[in-house]
Amino acid sequence: MAEYSAFQVFKNGLTGNTGWKQAWRKPEPKQQYDVVIIGGGGHGLATAYYLAVNHGITNVAICEKGWLGSGNIGRNTTIVRSNYLLNGNTPFYEHSMKLWENLSHELNYNVMFSQRGIINLCHTPAQLDDTARRGNSMRLMGVDARMLTPRDLARRVPGLDLSASARFPVLGGLVQPRAGTARHDAVAWGYARAADRRGVDILENCEVTGFLRDGDKVTGVATSRGEIRARKIAVCVAGSTSHMMKLAGIEKLPIESHVLQAFVSEALKPFLDTVVTFGGGHLYISQSDKGGLVFGGDIDGYNSYAQHGNLPVVEEVMSETVALFPAAAKVRLLRSWGGIMDMSMDGTPIITTGPLTGMYLNCGWCYGGFKATPASGWCFAHTIARDEPHELSAAFTLDRFHRGYVIDEKGQGATPWKH
Repeated sequence: MAEYSAFQVFKNGLTGNTGWKQAWRKPEPKQQYDVVIIGGGGHGLATAYYLAVNHGITNVAICEKGWLGSGNIGRNTTIVRSNYLLNGNTPFYEHSMKLWENLSHELNYNVMFSQRGIINLCHTPAQLDDTARRGNSMRLMGVDARMLTPRDLARRVPGLDLSASARFPVLGGLVQPRAGTARHDAVAWGYARAADRRGVDILENCEVTGFLRDGDKVTGVATSRGEIRARKIAVCVAGSTSHMMKLAGIEKLPIESHVLQAFVSEALKPFLDTVVTFGGGHLYISQSDKGGLVFGGDIDGYNSYAQHGNLPVVEEVMSETVALFPAAAKVRLLRSWGGIMDMSMDGTPIITTGPLTGMYLNCGWCYGGFKATPASGWCFAHTIARDEPHELSAAFTLDRFHRGYVIDEKGQGATPWKH
């Protein structure tokens, strides 16, 4: 397949853009693969890519029940960051950040990664102290972080309400300059194209309806396009994990499925060149390259598999946006969408072998799935290829719930809806 380049753009521009080929093939399923990955989202695609690149395993199929990018990979607010506190999380997400920084070049596909930084706002003295602790922890683990004063914020985010009469007075903030955003669709397409080039079969409209078993061992999957056998089956379906595992006879997992809404406004002139998170509630907001404000907040607070939300959350998120940016009060909402979050009991993901022989599980990403896409694929591919955890994800196994070694980044306890 031809490389994407400025020369190819120029050449095809002269010929009416008739020389471009499909980014990935539309193959028919084979009867046997080395690995079948259930789920064609960002994590599934990245896993297939790194299986091929890092481990030389190319006889791989990705089974996606819909079209590529129809799940959470295309239903998020595109934020990429590694500003974590705990040792179990920080090295993993920082590795993901380093992969993001070279991803467009590696995939030969522009994922539109923009390192515009992320700012966490602080509204009380206690919150300021706690945020400084997080920043110090990040710096000790080699992650960029810097505290900001209100004067710094006035220069960096001129639209922010920093007045003494503000509903939530801003006392300062923490910035991670290397954080930013990426184009979610481009991430899916880039990984799909790169995996396809290395021989991976991407099977769209191929819904998994059951598992083939030999005793306690999983030997394949039944799909809407026929039975497919494989030595290893990797489940990577985000909010549909509980449903998928029930097909394999696994009734209980330490996750719950919740709806998370996101929104985009009409296009505006540039006024927000970073990502801002609200410390007095739950809001994260940035401005897209098209000019729309992209933002989100809390999950809807009830278990659901619906890819849409409800109006109370819309009202809450809008009010928080206006509290921070009063000038946005008359901006019109363009559209909204919902993703299905697989919320774990400690807010930290699960990357593990099992729970059945021949099965591998990747789930529990809560709000953090998109930014973890490269590292998730990297570590999950290692787990599948070598039947052992990668050192960066060694703390993410199911065993931590049995041993009580949870990684509770927010300090909320065993309450998945609070993470």
